[in-house]
Amino acid sequence: MKAKPSICFVAHNAFGVIANVDTGHIGGIEVQVPMMARWFVNEGFDVSLITWDEGDEYADGEKYGGVTNYKICKRTDGIPILRFLYPRWTSLRSALNRSDADIVYYNCGDLGLGQVVHWAHARGKKVMYSVAAIVDCQIELPSLKPIRERVLYKYGLRRADTIIVQTETQRELLASNFQLNAKVIPMPSEGFAEKAESYPAQEATKGVGNARRVLWVGRFQEEKRIEWLLDLAELCPEYEFDVVGSSNSDSDYAMKMTKRAESIANVHLHGRVPHEQLGKFYTRAHLLCSTSVYEGFPNVFLEAWSVGLPLVTTFDPDGVVAKYGMGCNAVDVEDLGRQLLAFENWGFWHTSSVAAKSYYEEKHSISSAMSQFKEEVLLLA
Repeated sequence: MKAKPSICFVAHNAFGVIANVDTGHIGGIEVQVPMMARWFVNEGFDVSLITWDEGDEYADGEKYGGVTNYKICKRTDGIPILRFLYPRWTSLRSALNRSDADIVYYNCGDLGLGQVVHWAHARGKKVMYSVAAIVDCQIELPSLKPIRERVLYKYGLRRADTIIVQTETQRELLASNFQLNAKVIPMPSEGFAEKAESYPAQEATKGVGNARRVLWVGRFQEEKRIEWLLDLAELCPEYEFDVVGSSNSDSDYAMKMTKRAESIANVHLHGRVPHEQLGKFYTRAHLLCSTSVYEGFPNVFLEAWSVGLPLVTTFDPDGVVAKYGMGCNAVDVEDLGRQLLAFENWGFWHTSSVAAKSYYEEKHSISSAMSQFKEEVLLLA
């Protein structure tokens, strides 16, 4: 094997970020994976990325920032139910063959893990699986409904060569539920700390002067529970709420939430925003609000903390928000409202802001986190 192993990242929806185009789908994984891929390129690794086919105008095997992109089928190709096998699995195998990487990195708790592991082990390759959410560690696997998803995910989970988790809670759940060992590595984030100077009037919009502007970033999915944010907006009409994001599909839930948000005067819908433009929303906000039922370790938390933005949240991974004083936890909408009031105290906000930025730089900056991923890659080789 080569001194530096080749790496293939499989992230079906990541083409938009790596190629800087709007594909209608974006999330934390889709932001992190291209960033990690480019980092490994800069470290001298041969890196590829496998994604959906987003159109004939994008050639298979084209490079973006040094990362070679291989296409599988279009996400709409094939007959429902049957298409998980053809063309999705078959085209994934074909793309993996073209990549022929020594190590495959996968970061999604679904049937794709089993498909990737099956291909890799038949060819003497290695798989690094990075857990995305706490539900992927629970014995009942609540986010996986069809039996084929559960079977293939468990197959891949038990046979992955290395498992990376984001929290101690995830590590403990994998050990107790599946008798598997995992290593905790903080997820990296480019953040916006170095880019903050490019946003106009940054300092003027921070702190007391904008103590009533709250930011929510995410997809309109039930586990993100945006209805709590809308309840909060109605409960606190003196605050302004910026909502960045939308649904990746036109579900009944998403359409209902969009319609309701449009009817609330102090809620401002911004839709999907290119990632490089998100910084201006973080830097002009006073707080980030998260209403999720569960997460992994949200990328939006890291981006907020990179510019010293505290948060009020219903989800606290490993209790770090409370432990390091980077925000406040809440159990319901009324509690969220009480925490908003607490942050109108400038001293409290400033202390939380300093703690948030320090935590990000120590744990989640690229230089800190990616060196640990590189070490694991080299150990696998």
